[in-house]
Amino acid sequence: MRLHIIYTEGGVLLSKRDYASWREIQDAHEDFKTSLGPWEQEVVVGYLDDEYPDLDPPAREQVGALVAGEGHTRALAFRAT
Repeated sequence: MRLHIIYTEGGVLLSKRDYASWREIQDAHEDFKTSLGPWEQEVVVGYLDDEYPDLDPPAREQVGALVAGEGHTRALAFRAT
């Protein structure tokens, strides 16, 4: 399964929706800033582990929950500071 990482004004989202282009992502998210992907699950986990060590739960768990769940999009959760 290929995933998108979507950056919005409100946070960082993961999506398993099959978007045709970044324009389609922009249209779906009013506060869209940019996006990465589509990438394979393991690439997404590696990127998130490298870029966001403060994810809680860890990237692998958050990606796994999105893939196994019914929803198409999930906001990344971070440790409270």
